[in-house]
Amino acid sequence: MDLSNPVPLVALVLNLVLTLFTVKFLTAKLRERQRKNKAKYHPVGGTVLNQLLSFKRLHHYMTDLAGKYRTYRLLSPFRNEIYTSEPDNVEYILKTNFQNYGKGEYNYSLLKGLLGDGIFTVDGDKWRQQRKVSSYEFSTKVLRDFSSVVFRENAAKLATIVSEAANSNEIMDIQDLFMKSTLDSIFKVAFGVELDSMCGSNLEGKEFTVAFDDSSAAILFRYVDIFWKIKRFLNIGSEAKLKKSIEVVDNFVYKLIHNKIEQMRNSKDESSIMKMKKEDILSRFLQVTDTDPTYLRDIILNFIIAGKDTTAATLSWFIYMLCKHPDVQEKVAQQVKEATDMKEVKDYAEFAAILSEEALGKMHYLHAAITETLRLYPAVPVDAKICFSDDTLPDGFSVRKGDMVCYQPYAMGRMKFIWGDDAEEFRPERWLDEDGMFQPESPFKFTAFQAGPRICLGKEFAYRQMKIFSAVLVHCFVFKLSDENKSVTYRTMINLHVDGGLHVRAFHRCQT
Repeated sequence: MDLSNPVPLVALVLNLVLTLFTVKFLTAKLRERQRKNKAKYHPVGGTVLNQLLSFKRLHHYMTDLAGKYRTYRLLSPFRNEIYTSEPDNVEYILKTNFQNYGKGEYNYSLLKGLLGDGIFTVDGDKWRQQRKVSSYEFSTKVLRDFSSVVFRENAAKLATIVSEAANSNEIMDIQDLFMKSTLDSIFKVAFGVELDSMCGSNLEGKEFTVAFDDSSAAILFRYVDIFWKIKRFLNIGSEAKLKKSIEVVDNFVYKLIHNKIEQMRNSKDESSIMKMKKEDILSRFLQVTDTDPTYLRDIILNFIIAGKDTTAATLSWFIYMLCKHPDVQEKVAQQVKEATDMKEVKDYAEFAAILSEEALGKMHYLHAAITETLRLYPAVPVDAKICFSDDTLPDGFSVRKGDMVCYQPYAMGRMKFIWGDDAEEFRPERWLDEDGMFQPESPFKFTAFQAGPRICLGKEFAYRQMKIFSAVLVHCFVFKLSDENKSVTYRTMINLHVDGGLHVRAFHRCQT
């Protein structure tokens, strides 16, 4: 924090005073309620002030608390916040009593500035309508085949860029390349648009990406900044920056929507229209809903945050894990070679093209290594729900109407009571049976893709993309960190990005 700037310092002092008052007030109120109702409440792990002070290492802080309490509550001026890493509680929240836990008005008010009325912010009929259409699209063979072609093309493009860096022994930010590549992929698959941000030919695309990432970080900061509404009203600090970032995002997306609508209206080629209907998710929404630009904007941004940041961040952490565990990197490369039966790669596009469903299905160790990465570095590190009516969780503790109840994929991946004494170790073998076949775990234990009615629709879609990119890159190159002694950590935002990027060197793999 910049102490030369009095605004954040004053805000911190006010936060401290208000939080101390809140702790005393809420603790007294909690004890009174307990005496009256004989209710049993989770232990208090701290306050939202502790989250604010630990914001840059927020998930470390919450993991420490999870290891101590499993489930705990943080006191806030407006509501109690319950954080759980207990699989039974997670199953109850996400499945057994699904109707009692949703996004709610609180989460909606925080997220709507960026994500609007998209599938990640709404409940009820709005959620069901978007879920129904999205579920249909993700289940079609047309989308699976089309997306696979796009993934292979972009993986080959990325391999060419990595090859050039390897030839010149240049350090590259592999996370930045993944972000651009997955953005290109999601725009092509979901909206039929060639963004080409990976090759740097689209300046607007680059500005959009930066603004979208900054907006994501600012939106998450609202969860620990009790003065965000005041800042928004006064248009100062983080809220002023957020407003500018969202303007950039909106201008880009509304232009995209307008172009797509005009394209569909002006197309006189019936076969071209039919092709769009089959391959373009945005066109599908245009056919089953009205063309309200705001509604379509919300759909687009929710697809982007689902399809770009999650896979790109996971691929980045995957490369990081391979750099830290070169033996795993070699095992993945060996399996890809055996599954494709191709020793020498002369053309990246040609190699990517042979990565069929059958070939990818043989890569159990690669699948396990990606899953192990997700266990330790889940794309969404914490997910919040609102309790709609007083309830009791399976652990016997009570929650009240209006409480924010969160499960913690990041913390859960590090809990010894869930994964054993080696919970913090990167060990892909934990996902394989004695025959080397991949064995999934309960989605209430491995929560990277959520579970229950809101389970991630794009789970297989994401795995396919990550396996294609990983197979191409690891088969062709050896990756090493540019600086083995430099600390690598996350940036606290909605998705778990590597803070400052992941800087690596690539070396052409010697084919034998």
